Amino acid sequence: MTATLTQRALAARSNAYAPYSRFHVGAALITEDGQVFSGCNVENAAYPEGVCAEAGAISAMVAAGGDRKIATIMVAGKGPAPCLPCGGCRQKIREFATPRTCVLVVDEDGALLFKDNLHALLPSSFGPENLETAPEGKQA
Repeated sequence: MTATLTQRALAARSNAYAPYSRFHVGAALITEDGQVFSGCNVENAAYPEGVCAEAGAISAMVAAGGDRKIATIMVAGKGPAPCLPCGGCRQKIREFATPRTCVLVVDEDGALLFKDNLHALLPSSFGPENLETAPEGKQA
């Protein structure tokens, strides 16, 4: 399955829209039930309004319906240094992660640069279970 994720992340990277930074990123994820989704970064002239590749892949997963648990996510950046998910993307991944969610990072040729679980990137994180509340009208 790693080969499939690598192909999909690199293909998404080739479609990235990055006219300002010229830093193209692709991402691909696989859900626990085997569905694969990909996304690429999309920049905007109003710089903070861009979308990261990981966010695009997560949006595609959510839009498709079905399983929303990320088993593995792969990021394909450019250059020799690993293109790890930014802080915002780490939190977005966390929303749909399991304790076993694996994060992989490959270079522009598909060579593996990083492999670990999400907890290593976002220890002691805040997630959906932190917001569980009592029924409306009752104190938690």
